[in-house]
Amino acid sequence: MADLSPQELRVLAAVADSGGFSAAGALLGLGQSAVSHSVRGSEAKVGAVLFERGRGGASPTPAGERAVALARRILRMYEVLGAEARGAGRDTVAGVLRIAAFRSAALHLLPPALERLTARHPGIRPEVRVVRELGAGTAGEVAAGRADLAIATLNAGGGGAGGGATGATGSVPAGAAAPGRLLTGVLWEEAYALVHPAGHPDPRSLPLLDWDENCGSYTRDWWRAQDWIPRATVKAEDDGMVLTMVGRGLGMAILPELSLREATDAVDITGLGPSGPVRHVGYVTVPESASTLAVRALIRELRSEAG
Repeated sequence: MADLSPQELRVLAAVADSGGFSAAGALLGLGQSAVSHSVRGSEAKVGAVLFERGRGGASPTPAGERAVALARRILRMYEVLGAEARGAGRDTVAGVLRIAAFRSAALHLLPPALERLTARHPGIRPEVRVVRELGAGTAGEVAAGRADLAIATLNAGGGGAGGGATGATGSVPAGAAAPGRLLTGVLWEEAYALVHPAGHPDPRSLPLLDWDENCGSYTRDWWRAQDWIPRATVKAEDDGMVLTMVGRGLGMAILPELSLREATDAVDITGLGPSGPVRHVGYVTVPESASTLAVRALIRELRSEAG
């Protein structure tokens, strides 16, 4: 198979990002016919149809989704090559560092780590995107080549696991190599707790508040074994909204420790005991990014923050 050139990779990524050949051409300063010719050439080299064409634009086929993800990752390596070479042996690095994180991690884990990281490496420019842990979640941003590192909920084996990095209630397996060649490492282990309006005489009698990202399969198994936990009757957008609603006396909730860092005197927090569910939070990256100076430096700071 003939190799795809960097420009052909850029065209594939632009078509996927913009949803059409004309829009991709506008992004790249090319005509529609040039984009179409480039895509056809790439498909011939790869030996697969990469985009479905239609009146509404162009959307990646399954083969195209994989090709575009790899194209983004290859292009990213071109981008960081210079910074990596200049930083070798100098204990410093510069350039953009792309990070995906779910809301509570972006609020509480990332800021102190990034503060130390940028103090040691002033040339690093973090770009943080908050991504819901549903569907592909934050790990999907790494797999798709849109992030260098993600903070995600991980399945660390027999313990509990949090929200959906590989599905609505799934998680990314922790270890050296997860599916899709994702590299993971556990940073934080946090227990879930019962949170309820302060001073309420019988919090277990309250309706349950929940949000779509909350908990994974292991935690749900624990929930199902507790006959005192009702079905959720109120769904909120995120954990911060759940916490606010509990403080207003609208119900109880079961939340992980990171979410409870925002708790006020309006709520009381009750532990669920040694058999209660636990969520594992960690980093997700890919092999080529894991070897870069910026990602390695960020992982060190995250580990330091997690203690």
